[in-house]
Amino acid sequence: MSDVQDEFSAVITKALMTLVHGVETKFDAEMVAMTRVPWSTLESVGDQSEYVNGISSILSSTVPALGSLLSPTYFQYFLDKLAASLGPRFYLNIYKCKHISETGAQQMLLDTQAVKTVLLDIPALGKQTTVAASYSKFVTREMSKAEALLKVILSPVDSVASTYRALLPEGTPLEFQRILELKGLKKADQQAILEDFNKHSPSIKHPTITPTAAPPVPTATASVPMAPVPLPTQAVAASPSMSTALTGALANREDVLARAAALGRGAATTGFKRFLALTEAAKDRKDGPFRKLFNA
Repeated sequence: MSDVQDEFSAVITKALMTLVHGVETKFDAEMVAMTRVPWSTLESVGDQSEYVNGISSILSSTVPALGSLLSPTYFQYFLDKLAASLGPRFYLNIYKCKHISETGAQQMLLDTQAVKTVLLDIPALGKQTTVAASYSKFVTREMSKAEALLKVILSPVDSVASTYRALLPEGTPLEFQRILELKGLKKADQQAILEDFNKHSPSIKHPTITPTAAPPVPTATASVPMAPVPLPTQAVAASPSMSTALTGALANREDVLARAAALGRGAATTGFKRFLALTEAAKDRKDGPFRKLFNA
């Protein structure tokens, strides 16, 4: 009887993943539309972009039907897998865009907040009264990566390396180089920043690189987690110079995090304050051109 149950469970899992993939394919056009927005020439931050409305429309037209057909357990599984797909995909799609200006990064940050809100709201579309805490935490964590990436793009050139290390500690040198290109820096200007980045990055985790003509777009497997280095069993007394260096490094990291937080609070410019106001307004936005799932 156990073998029969296992096979039946496998069939259910495969069916649910088929539903997830079916919705995933509908995001293809929106992901392409995101890369075609003229991020380098935007003059002001406005409402959420059309590709965000498209993502919202797809979910609004599919999730209610699936929620009425699936049991709460299976519907939660569907939501978990959908969020596990869209969150990282949105993050990697930022790297596929061309030059992103400061205004463009602010607009994209607003869009990221809007997509996160949509994902957090979709359980209610399926009339699910209770939402697993793990789902909300997962969505917030995955979309926070995209927010951190955009804050790095918004950071000043002279602190972009330290901001990247503070907000995206598991990022790769290729991703960092791509960020410099998204900021619109020339190859000559990238060289000094890359040298500083390589100098302060652990060699065991980040191999030294120099600018290349066309670095590849990072993939989901671009960053390979490294096993922690075991600490020696004997205590090692820290020298005064070592303590001073450690204190300076911690202070520098706190300074970077504080400046990154200032970006999120809109302390830098009046335009960014307007951006934050629009972000809050976008949380309650429900309208947008809705479309049917599996349209030709």
